[in-house]
Amino acid sequence: MLYGLDVCCLRKAEVNLLHFVINRFCMKLFRTNNMNTIKDCQTHFNLKLPSEMLVKRYDKFLTKLSANNNIYSTAAF
Repeated sequence: MLYGLDVCCLRKAEVNLLHFVINRFCMKLFRTNNMNTIKDCQTHFNLKLPSEMLVKRYDKFLTKLSANNNIYSTAAF
């Protein structure tokens, strides 16, 4: 679901749509509409929200990009 989004600049509304998908999935999985129960289940099962995952993926992307730029800038052409 998050493939390729680590390089995109998402607006808050787009991130909220991703949260909605995860929350609805959990509602159907645990058969409840109570958001407190959903949040507890997400915590206990270590389900991260897309905003948390995207921050980590973006940092990882920047690290890899920085490493690749260093390789190409030091190469002799």
